[in-house]
Amino acid sequence: MSNNQVLVVDDDATVSDVVRRYLERAGYDVTLAGDGPSALAAAAANPPDLVVLDLMLPGMSGLEVCRRLRERSDVPVVMLTALGEETDRVVGFEVGADDYVTKPFSPRELALRVQSVLRRAGRAAVPPPAELLVDGDLRLDPAARTATRDGVPLPLTVREFDLLTHFLRHPHRASSRAELLEQVWGWSFGDQATVTVHVRRVREKIEPDPAEPTRIVTVWGVGYRFEPATTPAGQQAPASAGPGSASA
Repeated sequence: MSNNQVLVVDDDATVSDVVRRYLERAGYDVTLAGDGPSALAAAAANPPDLVVLDLMLPGMSGLEVCRRLRERSDVPVVMLTALGEETDRVVGFEVGADDYVTKPFSPRELALRVQSVLRRAGRAAVPPPAELLVDGDLRLDPAARTATRDGVPLPLTVREFDLLTHFLRHPHRASSRAELLEQVWGWSFGDQATVTVHVRRVREKIEPDPAEPTRIVTVWGVGYRFEPATTPAGQQAPASAGPGSASA
């Protein structure tokens, strides 16, 4: 079965882009619209499985868009709003919204809300075969969110798990702290020291000697790169990241 189709409607291009990339990484096919009329046209041309709809839109409000969608479809709607008043949520539910997310929000939380609403509505696509990420003594199951090293469960926090999963999915690729902040945290800006701290914590849990890391290596002037412990043939992979690669 093909991926679920999600229509994201928001006049803030930055928010739309972050949401799009995060939902696409979660396995959804995403279409963007910046206002009510274009959203209604997109929904008519290619009916989505779910709509992420901003309440505050130019010209035609998100509430009006939701009303018009409900006149012709039972498509699930997750509303985004910068307003936190109960009355706004009640009005949204009255016109047919299925869930509410208040700005500022975590893109990961939004992806989970989308998944939950699709499941409740019976529209969730059949999941692909389970993905298992393996590198030497490391085994990660992203679907079950379990990780082991040499058969022993790793005590990873949610964000540490996400970071290690990202590294295992992108071996040999140098990523800056800003890129990791955006791709793992879903933040387009923020304190990059957050990445440094989390890298250090993950190293402490997966490296034989965290002071001399051979898996998550520092790329000077750039950020970090994941070097697999084994090659596809099962041989030890060279660990080289330049002089002084142990520090963050």
